[in-house]
Amino acid sequence: MNEAIAVAISARIAAIRLPVPGARYTLPQPLAWRLFKAGENESAQQGTTEKVVTLIDGLDTDTRYRLTIEGFSDFHFHTRTCAGMVNATYFGLVAGADLNDLAKAKDNADKFKAALAYVPSGGTLYLGPGLWTTLPLALRSDMTLHLAEGAVLRAPSLRDGWPILPARDDAGNMLGSWEGLPEACFAAPVHAIGAQNLTIEGMGILDGSGNAGDWWTWPKETRDGARRPRGLHLAGCKDVTLLGFTIRNAPSWTVHPQGCDRLKAVGLHIQAPHDSPNTDGFDPEGCTDVLVEGVRFSVGDDCIAIKAGKRGSGGEADHLAETRNVQIRHCLMERGHGGVVIGSEMSGGVHDVTVEDCDMIGTDRGLRLKTRRGRGGAITNITMRRVMMDGVLVPLSANAHYFCDADGHADWVQSRQPAPVAEGTPQIDGILVEDVDVYDLALAAGVFLGLPEMPIRNIRIRRLRIHSNDPNATTAPPIMADGVRDMRHQGILCEHAEVDCDDQKLLSPDPISLPNLLAAS
Repeated sequence: MNEAIAVAISARIAAIRLPVPGARYTLPQPLAWRLFKAGENESAQQGTTEKVVTLIDGLDTDTRYRLTIEGFSDFHFHTRTCAGMVNATYFGLVAGADLNDLAKAKDNADKFKAALAYVPSGGTLYLGPGLWTTLPLALRSDMTLHLAEGAVLRAPSLRDGWPILPARDDAGNMLGSWEGLPEACFAAPVHAIGAQNLTIEGMGILDGSGNAGDWWTWPKETRDGARRPRGLHLAGCKDVTLLGFTIRNAPSWTVHPQGCDRLKAVGLHIQAPHDSPNTDGFDPEGCTDVLVEGVRFSVGDDCIAIKAGKRGSGGEADHLAETRNVQIRHCLMERGHGGVVIGSEMSGGVHDVTVEDCDMIGTDRGLRLKTRRGRGGAITNITMRRVMMDGVLVPLSANAHYFCDADGHADWVQSRQPAPVAEGTPQIDGILVEDVDVYDLALAAGVFLGLPEMPIRNIRIRRLRIHSNDPNATTAPPIMADGVRDMRHQGILCEHAEVDCDDQKLLSPDPISLPNLLAAS
């Protein structure tokens, strides 16, 4: 019999993994389940599930349950306690406020603040069904925000009156940020600073209204002295659980944990239109011990972008922090520029990232590492196994000549001649890919472009199976670096990179000669 595994248990929701062999995001076939309270023979709930990570809502707090599932041993779990629940609507919230009505949005924000003040330590702020428009909401430690099914918590379309986070707090720590550097930014519609033991959960929706205002018309600019807000921003938080809800239409990055420790994101649905600018799905930056499991992505940029800050143009590095131990399992990435991306803001170092049992459908890239001279830092110990990619342009890539920033095309960044190894020289060491299935390959199975002074080391590829090529694919450069030729239906190519592949047919016979293959004719 299979054994179910608890992924996250809150006071009212349980996320259970059903590890059927070969299953990634969805199960091979739906499974029926029944839920019993301990000592009772009549089921409290029953249903069917099609997902490996299954969520059960509407549980009683501090209660022991028994879950029966076809083909699995009985699974027992105990929900967490709750010190008290406060219904936010009792404080006079106005439902359905117009997105342009800032007065009502501010009034709702004041009422949310009053409701939060009543939530006891270890308690819950409950938001029931309805459409609730409010200016940004700041959460605190030792609480749960529960979004009931049918609840939509959304931001107004106008930015007047929005709070702005400064680049640094009073202690000098990075607070507001933009692409890895301290900068003032508008506060996210839901945010928390320095919170501990925080849970955001439920079957409801967080809507950043990025599609309703002008946020998406100035993706790289500053307005009113600040950068665009995220959809959900967590700065300096510890022991945070994000469970079950949908988050959509973020003004910029959708979920941005920054400097957080021990974070779980489980069973979420992260959405943005395909043409919305820089609406990454989930961007942990300077974080440790992060779990992303059972999450469905459909966004306008990278689905998951793992970051560790960017060294300043003058070498500034006091804001940098490493990202370490990121586990990504049983996720569905339906669209985006990349499935799992590391960098290019990686100056603090990104280490120990594992991607397992995921589906990537229609993403431009699958596993993508990107950096450039000037970044410094290291990317080490990256593992991907048991992943299916369908309609992905380039399943695997690592690029140390990524042409980002204003000087990205400068000769010192793009030159293939060795440069002195210095503090700003980035390193990539240790990429393991196992049991990856690729369908409708477009450009190349893998492209690894390292620095001549710091080659990419220890790339191992095992059982990479190319099942089909996309017959409608058109030639294009497979990575964003100068001097790279257009490709179509290529295997694995590398320049200044050490690749050990178990299928020699996928390897160019002489990697040293690959600059000639990569260079534009």
